[in-house]
Amino acid sequence: MSSTEQPGAPASTARSAAPNPSRSRVGERETLRTLSLPGLTLAVRGRHETAADAADAAEDTRPTALYVHGLGGSSLNWSALMAELAPDVRGEALDLPGFGDSPPPDSGDYSVSGHARAVIRYLDAGGRAPVHLLGNSLGGAVATRVAAVRPDLVRTLTLVSPALPEIPPQRTAWPTALLAVPGIAALFDRLTRDWSPERRTGGVLGLCYGDPARVSAEDFAAASQEYARRVQLPYFWDAMVRSTRGIVDAYTLGGQHALWRQAERVLAPTLLVYGGRDQLVAFRVARRASAAFRDSRLLALPEAGHVAMMEYPEIVAGAVRDLLQEAGGATQRLNNSSAGALTRDPATPEGD
Repeated sequence: MSSTEQPGAPASTARSAAPNPSRSRVGERETLRTLSLPGLTLAVRGRHETAADAADAAEDTRPTALYVHGLGGSSLNWSALMAELAPDVRGEALDLPGFGDSPPPDSGDYSVSGHARAVIRYLDAGGRAPVHLLGNSLGGAVATRVAAVRPDLVRTLTLVSPALPEIPPQRTAWPTALLAVPGIAALFDRLTRDWSPERRTGGVLGLCYGDPARVSAEDFAAASQEYARRVQLPYFWDAMVRSTRGIVDAYTLGGQHALWRQAERVLAPTLLVYGGRDQLVAFRVARRASAAFRDSRLLALPEAGHVAMMEYPEIVAGAVRDLLQEAGGATQRLNNSSAGALTRDPATPEGD
């Protein structure tokens, strides 16, 4: 947050402000690139195992996985899981518009549908769909909408604590939802202006982790540095507030656009991951989600919080691998069945 602009400033002002030139950290074997589309610029984090992998990306035969982060997060949230799954998939983690290293969209649309359109445009432009799509929190709602409206783009779906409508939300989620109320973000900024990045980061980790003590000192320092960088971006609070309002609005939509209705339309095999200590998405929602997604399997982690892929990347990766193997086996059986049908004598058309 700049010293001259308050949370809740007009979207046009936030979008036109010059972006901070600093960039988020890029880990070992990671890459960070930007893709420019009309009215939209997206930062994409990738990973390669060797220098040869990076040089011969065109010959990479691994299927593509796309990771979509949650509210206030970024592609960095997926680094640990991307590393675990690197032998299995060619991972790409997207920074949603206004988050991470992606600037705000020209349209100023931070709704769940707006974020979903950004993901769809990226997939259409990349030409590598269908992909294995993974989403956390807000990213889970976005991924659900993408899978429902564009089933051709999604091979499998993995949702970690997806932000699907829960009315009323559990009490520990109320402070986050209050960001949607006009003036609350500005008030919070004034009340916490003297807080250090470390104090702010500790509060975020305490809310998102089942056990914040699992975060190493090195990772805590890196997270604090990233928070300090992003809070100085002139559009930081605008993106947070408008995306929060987008989630609240999505919770109240009815008809065919309702998120639970769209969950029922998802055709892709789906892995649902819920944490027993999640303070933002109640664990009880797992039962409803399991019933809504027609081809679902559930991974319940009693000690995990809201970001299980960061707390328990090895366990989540194992469940994702099982999903990929199931989906691959089903595809192979379908291909074998189709090939068998072609080898049989064609049926004689009626009337001949």
